[in-house]
Amino acid sequence: MTHYESILSAASQLSLDERLRLIDDLAALVPDDRPPSLSPEWIAEVERRSAEIDAGEASPVPWEMVRKELFDKVGLDCAD
Repeated sequence: MTHYESILSAASQLSLDERLRLIDDLAALVPDDRPPSLSPEWIAEVERRSAEIDAGEASPVPWEMVRKELFDKVGLDCAD
């Protein structure tokens, strides 16, 4: 078993709340200059949403607000 597989196996034993927290913590570790590769479908969606914002048809919401609302929705504390 590889190191990655060991970590994944251990993570799968965590409660749902702990797995969600781990996902959030790991995502925060990804450097801003190393975003994940996006599929053509996601690129098209990003372009569509960007065009809506540029046209004044949609307003962006700060990530901090979205994150807090999501955590509140599932009853979790999003304190860092």
